[in-house]
Amino acid sequence: MELGLNGKVVVVAGGSKELARAIAVELAREGAQVAIFSRDSAYLDQTAQEVGQNGGKLFASLADITDEAQVIAFMNKVASDFGGIDVLVNCAGRTNPDTFANLSDEGWAADFDVKLLGMVRCTRAALPHLRRSRAARVINVNSVLGLRPQPEFTSSSAIRAACIGLSRTLALQFAADNILVNSVNVGFMEAQHWQKAWMRSGKQITIEQFTEGLTAEVPLGRLGKPEEAAALIVFLAGSRSSYITGASFDVSGGMLGLAADQWLTNEVIYANEDREQHGAGQRAPAALCDQPRSPGLRRGADQPASG
Repeated sequence: MELGLNGKVVVVAGGSKELARAIAVELAREGAQVAIFSRDSAYLDQTAQEVGQNGGKLFASLADITDEAQVIAFMNKVASDFGGIDVLVNCAGRTNPDTFANLSDEGWAADFDVKLLGMVRCTRAALPHLRRSRAARVINVNSVLGLRPQPEFTSSSAIRAACIGLSRTLALQFAADNILVNSVNVGFMEAQHWQKAWMRSGKQITIEQFTEGLTAEVPLGRLGKPEEAAALIVFLAGSRSSYITGASFDVSGGMLGLAADQWLTNEVIYANEDREQHGAGQRAPAALCDQPRSPGLRRGADQPASG
């Protein structure tokens, strides 16, 4: 399928490691001119190498998404060198697992600065250039946690909900300029950041148990591949998506397809187990109390949903 991306200038803002790399590679395969920034020079070198192996070229630059001056300078440099910006993919993220009781102001602020304000800074800096494009797109990579919160990811659940709200708001505001804005909400994907999340969780369980706890949340029974999310993002960047704006797409292996009573039942069981095993006010790690049902769908006592 021809997506109409040949020669288009696409900025992938913020380095979400595996996912951002997969997006850059897929865009290059479609003939897009891709620009990406990150604070990690080794990551940029590896991404440039993979893009080159797939027949594309990458403009890569070191920049910090929390520094507005650096973001503005990067966008202006891309627009100057390539003659404009057609598509912005906001793809910055960080993993900060913790419960509400354990989150400090600093933890909240760090998450907010990268996820929501990072999206704001990049969109604001790219907006003058996007307005001059005849096929402008903004694709915000969010998390399914914004729609289906997880207690172990309190700040991400709250802030990603705000990011989804921002996407819908911008779609309404930018429609007059023919700038299409959509949100892609990814679920649990294969990524190195889960190793960091496990380490931050205190390593009360093995990494294998931690991963099993994640996949127990997914009806398909596995973590997603970055390329699976990248395929949708690249489609939304192209001409075939010309009548889609203000939409929210989930790439989560069916996490949002479960009935609400299944999640409520699990939460009651979590609460009971937490009081018995960890004391009042504490929550057991998800992997200790999640029991998967075949083929990955779970319910509190392995009972089928009624109705």
